[in-house]
Amino acid sequence: MEKRWNILAFDEAKATALQQQLKISKRLCGILVQRGIEDFESSRNYFRPRLSMLHSPWLMKDMDKAVTRLISAFDNKEKILVFGDYDVDGTTAVASMYSFLSGIYDPALLDFYIPHRYREGYGVSKAGIDHAAANGYGLIVCLDCGIKSVELIAYAASLGIDFIVCDHHLPGEELPPAAAILNPKQPGCEYPYKELCGCGVGFKLMTALTEALNTDEGNLYSYLDLVATAIAADIVPITGENRVLAYFGLKKINENPLPGIRSLVELSGAKPPLSITNVVFVIAPRVNAAGRMDDARKAVQLFIEKDPVKAFGLAEMLHNDNAERKEADRSITAEALELMIEDIDLNDKTSTVVYREHWHKGVVGIVASRLIETHHRPTVVLTYSNGLATGSARSVPGFNLYEAIYACREYLVAYGGHFAAAGLSMLPEHVEPFRQKFEMVVETTIDKQLLIPEIVIDAELDLTEIKEAFYSILTQMEPYGPQNMRPVFITKNVTDTGFSRILKEQHVRFSIWQKDVVLTGIGFNMADKFPLIESRRPFDIVYTIDENEWNGTKTLQLKVIDVKFSG
Repeated sequence: MEKRWNILAFDEAKATALQQQLKISKRLCGILVQRGIEDFESSRNYFRPRLSMLHSPWLMKDMDKAVTRLISAFDNKEKILVFGDYDVDGTTAVASMYSFLSGIYDPALLDFYIPHRYREGYGVSKAGIDHAAANGYGLIVCLDCGIKSVELIAYAASLGIDFIVCDHHLPGEELPPAAAILNPKQPGCEYPYKELCGCGVGFKLMTALTEALNTDEGNLYSYLDLVATAIAADIVPITGENRVLAYFGLKKINENPLPGIRSLVELSGAKPPLSITNVVFVIAPRVNAAGRMDDARKAVQLFIEKDPVKAFGLAEMLHNDNAERKEADRSITAEALELMIEDIDLNDKTSTVVYREHWHKGVVGIVASRLIETHHRPTVVLTYSNGLATGSARSVPGFNLYEAIYACREYLVAYGGHFAAAGLSMLPEHVEPFRQKFEMVVETTIDKQLLIPEIVIDAELDLTEIKEAFYSILTQMEPYGPQNMRPVFITKNVTDTGFSRILKEQHVRFSIWQKDVVLTGIGFNMADKFPLIESRRPFDIVYTIDENEWNGTKTLQLKVIDVKFSG
């Protein structure tokens, strides 16, 4: 699939001024300026994160109320239920809060609750509140959900149960009647950093409790590996506090992780040191698979388990869930692609809507993302559940998916989501009219440029600039993630040395030269580009830089993303 190349500009004057202060490559200074880092102090905070950079938790609206309510529960020996969503952010938030409270309060008066993805759905559930009431819980600490659960939290209050809501999602017009609401995005909250994940908001409550009770900070920081896992999996910006928490959380993952994290890494076969990307593709899918294929409660059990042997057994269960998830993902994606090949009408569209009754509900969102990799357009994947066609939608960058689905609401029983992703359900007989209306909405509103995948390129380099010192600075820009992505480079007018070759019939081992410098690289699934490479005509190459280790020797190599003839 042809891709658009978008080479970012940067302020030359600011980059020159920053280079004079930092004494590093101007290309790198240009990238820093693009990311809002324009002086020595902001550069020091970026390259050398410190836990002292974290904001005081007391700046968050209602923090005093939350701490007062918890201390009151401690004094009155109330039963406390820690409640959270079934995804990575929710389960890590619940595990860290439950473990933290167990260290300062009677564990016999504590428990946790994760709603079942299919029986209860997302967020605060009536079943969860009824469970709390039946078992005598007076306080629910709710994590990664609750900000829009106005009626359910009012229902809990009618049963004599208070809520402390720790959430990061955008609030609705009405806030729930909770004892305290911790959410940097709520009206009137002056907390300086707005992009915390749910586990991050919970961590701020744990920080405030640590300060209020004057307990050991070391206990608090022992959960940073869970916080980093949540930050990675929830795709929040790696800026500000998230960058600090991710930096030290990764350090803990690589040096002294909780037994559950260690077991997941070991089972995956990943070799440390792990990066945020490793966490996204190694740890997160195994945690999410618990809720997708079975019950997410065991993910929390894994994270709170202190015995390494028991933790490994729980990790194996998640590992097996993930293997089952991957098989379902693979088979459904193949079937959906086959559908699109067979139905010519489906291919002549600006959107994709596919439906089969037997597809597994737990992977339809993943399948939607897979289909976009092949057919770059807004995609809806539906299956049959409880009398409805239900599923997930995913967008292409730049297109507001939620608005398109909202425009089709006449056919929907329920829907929710945001700019890039959504969930929806409808009567089976409405699938076809929905498909037609969705296509009409997308076709008339989408910028056709968005139907061509875009590669955002940070800077142009000559091969002569790619040296160990340059790469050393790049590694110090980690952890990478949204708003701090791994830099992507372009080098123009390179030539094949004659030693490039195809590997395993699908990948390309590059050997290129420019200005008497020869470098090698790897391009995964790029065998179709090989005729261009071996033509011996100059071409432009887009890539990231990493290290290749062979027989104990490390060398720099290019991880190639795309190539085009120079012109």
